[in-house]
Amino acid sequence: MKNKAAGHRRKFLKSSVYIGVSAIASSPFIQRCSSKEPDKEKKVKLLTTDGTLVEVNQSNLMKMSHQPASPKEARKGIPGRHFVMVVDLSRCRNARKCIKACDHHHQLTPDRPFIKVLRMQDNKASSPYWMPKKCFHCDNPPCVKVCPVGATYKRSDALVLIDNKRCIGCRFCMAACPYSARVFNWGKPKPQSTDHSYSPETSVPSQIGTVEKCDFCPDMLRQDKVPHCITACPNGALYFGDQIADSVTNGSETVRLSTLLRDKAAYRYHEELGTEPNVYYLPPSDRLFPFKEAPEGQPS
Repeated sequence: MKNKAAGHRRKFLKSSVYIGVSAIASSPFIQRCSSKEPDKEKKVKLLTTDGTLVEVNQSNLMKMSHQPASPKEARKGIPGRHFVMVVDLSRCRNARKCIKACDHHHQLTPDRPFIKVLRMQDNKASSPYWMPKKCFHCDNPPCVKVCPVGATYKRSDALVLIDNKRCIGCRFCMAACPYSARVFNWGKPKPQSTDHSYSPETSVPSQIGTVEKCDFCPDMLRQDKVPHCITACPNGALYFGDQIADSVTNGSETVRLSTLLRDKAAYRYHEELGTEPNVYYLPPSDRLFPFKEAPEGQPS
């Protein structure tokens, strides 16, 4: 009888295990984890604190509303960071996806883009090339020195921002910038689609009669995400990262900043001016594709 009872007990436990496993396997949670469907799910790129780019499923992120920093908080840089950008001119073919992404994120009208892609040619014998140009976030910015109301300021993480609530539209900063990186909001801004109050870290909503420019998307950086222009470039021409961590990414690969600058003979635009820009350029050598002129009517 004892052996018979033990046999019944083993049979019961065995069947219980089968039932338990079947129940777990059929649960929605396990189906989500084991199904091949998540491979088709939208991925989100995040920049970790050590400068590594990781990709996660959007559904796995906590759906939290990110409230932009207040004007006072926006004057403080992110501690322990020094943000830089690297532009590989050999990869740019004037796709202008970076401009489209920037315009959409900052809700810009076509007459005041933060990013310009210029047709450059060093001399008559050389081939032209395309050069994306934005604010260089200088470590010695002349624009900050001439602002009479402190609307333009330099943060500890290397970003130069504009508080449009303070800006009086004098345009002294535009005259002082040797890179023509700033635009003036003359007309009616694009209809705003934000539920948040104004923040210098988003430049949204726009303020008529004030100066604006590329801001390196500090609202994204506070969420450990890269600026929209980086991941929008189809050729990986734009790298972004942290100089202190010695790491930059173009959305598909993460590389050591110092090695990239050294091996590719990087330079800074008009570095002789002493502005110490935080945007580096890699020469247009060993191009991925031949130069092609812009379509007729496209600004270049």
